[in-house]
Amino acid sequence: MAKKPQTTGTSLVIVESPAKARTIGRFLGRGFTVEASIGHIRDLPEGAKEVPAEWKKQPWAYLGVNVDADFEPIYIVPKEKAAQVRKLRSLLKSASDLYLATDEDREGEAISWHLCEVLQPKVPIHRLVFHEITAEAIQEALRQPRQIDENLVRAQETRRIVDRLFGYDVSPLLWRKIRPRLSAGRVQSVAVRLIVERERQRMAFRSAAYWDLAAELTTGSGGRFEAQLISVASRRIPSSRDFDATTGELKDPSLLLLDQPQAEQLAARLLRAVPRVVEIEDKPYTTRPYPPFTTSTLQQEANRKFGFTARHTMQLAQSLYENGHITYMRTDSTNLAAAAVQAARDLVAAQYGNEYLSPQPRVYQTKVKNAQEAHEAIRPAGHPFDLPEALRGQLSYDQFRLYDLIWKRTIASQMSDARAHRITITVEADDAVFQVTGKTIEFAGYLRAYVEGADDPEANLAEREIVLPPVQPGESLQWERLEPKGHTTQPPNRYSEASLTRALEEMG
Repeated sequence: MAKKPQTTGTSLVIVESPAKARTIGRFLGRGFTVEASIGHIRDLPEGAKEVPAEWKKQPWAYLGVNVDADFEPIYIVPKEKAAQVRKLRSLLKSASDLYLATDEDREGEAISWHLCEVLQPKVPIHRLVFHEITAEAIQEALRQPRQIDENLVRAQETRRIVDRLFGYDVSPLLWRKIRPRLSAGRVQSVAVRLIVERERQRMAFRSAAYWDLAAELTTGSGGRFEAQLISVASRRIPSSRDFDATTGELKDPSLLLLDQPQAEQLAARLLRAVPRVVEIEDKPYTTRPYPPFTTSTLQQEANRKFGFTARHTMQLAQSLYENGHITYMRTDSTNLAAAAVQAARDLVAAQYGNEYLSPQPRVYQTKVKNAQEAHEAIRPAGHPFDLPEALRGQLSYDQFRLYDLIWKRTIASQMSDARAHRITITVEADDAVFQVTGKTIEFAGYLRAYVEGADDPEANLAEREIVLPPVQPGESLQWERLEPKGHTTQPPNRYSEASLTRALEEMG
């Protein structure tokens, strides 16, 4: 149980949701009453009818924002929140002090500020901030309470006002010009523009056709591999990126553009030649693990792996957070606390062995603009982290999959690099050059735990390898198959939810 500071009565702790209240209540003993505000208790009015009488006749009343006085917001307590406000006031009457334990982001800070504005407490006020709902985190927050961060409050207020001005002024224009019930917003309008611009690119796109040759070759020892034609008479065969998207023409006229009859004639000619290995290039390379999840990267990966929408991912993450299984899920930081890094490293050693542990703790720098580095990345809560299988019976199917994803990504972030080789075989036949590139994994490293976009890391490792048969420079090969292959350039893909999220993030 959490140790209560020395006071004479009961301390009232206010959080946003009943689920969060129940979880925190388990860690607080006698002397604490935990109650939920059930989200925001105060907001801008929904329309002129909810605006206080003194402002109703103002031309800006429908906005709920006084555009004539530095965009001052007009706040009201919605009818559906009145009963909860009365309950909180009643509890506060018998409290010796007030602890505001709302979320640590802008919205949470604003909820705490609005609670103070509405409840007008006469007792000491403490702001509790924690990244995870665990006994240890609650204890630490009680030892180091702070004041409400006015900068965060103003940041949330500004975003809310901009949302209102955008939505209430631009949306009616959409109703008149396009169709009813459309809405505009600070983020969604930018997203729509990106989607429209991509669609215009697709409409302006002009396709192009080109041909090359696909070969299947066999070695004297019975090995076989496929190779692609890359040049004829020192002229490179084009790929899709060599064509202008708006004209369908080659960007570089020196490339050799083949049509079907030319490709067929070339294949017939080359079948009379003996293909030989002229070069083998073996390049070792390493890849590093991905950083722990931010909100955006979690949404993107859950969409790629499971097909989850961003909304569904956040609903699952909210539930996992409120029940004490993961850290706070709205963050743009890839930073991990020192204790979390150690917990991850301990698990790597225990689950995979010391050879899979990175030599030094890994530290990740966030690349997102305006990131709040004081926050942590999304990771399993507590120390040590609960193993996914230990929670399977407590979680729904989708909750388990998301927790397992977060667990693996966090663990992998402290694992060793993967080492592999990229082997390129170059084959000549008469004046034509073919190439094939294979990959072999020397040491899986972090890939043992986590492969981006794959559900089963072990199975995906096999798929990532392209093993080529052993050959020697100068070795003669045989044609198993040599056939013309036609291609048509494709317009840029429409955005998926994951790719649109990534594009918005990259644009800041």
